[in-house]
Amino acid sequence: MPNRIEVVGRPDPYRPESARKDPEVDAVVIATHHDLNPIPVEKGRPGSSASQIKGLLLVSLGAFLLLVLGFTFQRSSVVAMADFKQVFYGARCLLAGCDLYSEVQLQRLYFAEGDEPLQLKLKLARNIIYSPYPPATYMLVAPFAALPWRVASVLWTTLTCAAFLLAAFLMWELGSQLAPVVSGVLVFLFLIGQELLIEVGNPAGLVIALCLIAVWCFLRKKFELAGVLCLAVSLAIKPHESGPVWFYFLLAGGVGRKRAVQTLLYTVAISLPAIVWVHHLNPDWVPELRHVLAATSVRGGFNDPGPTALDPRFHGAILVSLQSAISLIRDDAQFYNPLSYLIGGLLLVLWIMIGARSRFSPPLAPFALASIAALSMLPVYHRQHDLGLLLLTVPACALLWPRGKWIGRCALFVTAGAAILLNNLILQFLAIVSVPICGATGDFSGQVLAILLTRPAPIVLLALALFYLWAYSGQARLVRRQTL
Repeated sequence: MPNRIEVVGRPDPYRPESARKDPEVDAVVIATHHDLNPIPVEKGRPGSSASQIKGLLLVSLGAFLLLVLGFTFQRSSVVAMADFKQVFYGARCLLAGCDLYSEVQLQRLYFAEGDEPLQLKLKLARNIIYSPYPPATYMLVAPFAALPWRVASVLWTTLTCAAFLLAAFLMWELGSQLAPVVSGVLVFLFLIGQELLIEVGNPAGLVIALCLIAVWCFLRKKFELAGVLCLAVSLAIKPHESGPVWFYFLLAGGVGRKRAVQTLLYTVAISLPAIVWVHHLNPDWVPELRHVLAATSVRGGFNDPGPTALDPRFHGAILVSLQSAISLIRDDAQFYNPLSYLIGGLLLVLWIMIGARSRFSPPLAPFALASIAALSMLPVYHRQHDLGLLLLTVPACALLWPRGKWIGRCALFVTAGAAILLNNLILQFLAIVSVPICGATGDFSGQVLAILLTRPAPIVLLALALFYLWAYSGQARLVRRQTL
């Protein structure tokens, strides 16, 4: 099918009013070719008011259900706020002048404080006594750690919920220009599947929220310095979480690279005082941190990607990286780690090659961010808490939805299917019902069945990454053609 170029006179909603003077400049170029159905190089006409209201209602309903599910499980769960306790007591240890990376000192502090029953403390101690985060995390949590536990936990939950819901709304807003209802459906599906963030209080909720807020600021060209600060804090707390998003802006060049450099400087400014503080208390904190990371990943540890990590009572297989699926074929770290690195590494190289040949532009960025959001979780350690980053797929799906029946429906099917299958409660349900089924079959077909039922997250992430990597490649070619 030959290529066809159309010029459609629609204003670009990303551009400020002062720049909209020449109608020829404001025209939108749409290309049709055999690889991808029509995809806009510039964004098009905003959705109607009725559609906007419907989409906003869906987002609001998803936010309400997230809060209901999250607080319900938080009140009834034996591991309620367990992940926040880990950083809370680490920060209290830092304030008390002890070595937060020492299991002995952290355990002594944990058992000496708080009014929890001893039996519960013994159950949670296996998680609390390890400090797996960089020093900046504990310095930033220190203001909460200076408060009583009950006050700190309420404030932390409130901050996490407010930031995450704001980030979800902003992702809907990016997609609402072309597909407000579709964007609302996707945000709704993603929100109702993230109750675990409220239940255990993992810092990933705040980290992901700050990262998404920064993306909105950069793409909308509003409050950009605030976006830089948000991304810097996110990087300082969990660099493996928001690092790939930061790397995209560095790779894309232009104003995106400028924001990435500013973010790096802010991150150093935040992290350096924390490193000096921790180093003053214990000069050997680096090898101790390495020991903590190794100790939590050993066979049977709570970060072990092998078959022993499956606990149907707690959301199934909590790890979502490729290792957790490949380990069911052969439970050997020397087998599943290199294979995961190879698969993820090849896809990452392809993503870098596409980005290196493309200049930064708001209409292209959603595809790059959607693909890296899924891709970044495949080769290295990620947990179910990190799946909220997939909200970055909403703007990309919204760009594809109105540009051809086939590509739009495929984008919605892949993205909505991922949101449903990666729901925390769905993963737990599959793990529970699949135990007797998988146990009855021990051959290769049983291994495949076990992967699909007990470890579906890596497979879903791989499919999502491949789809948006393909869309990113096609969109990048269209943009390059228009700049020739």
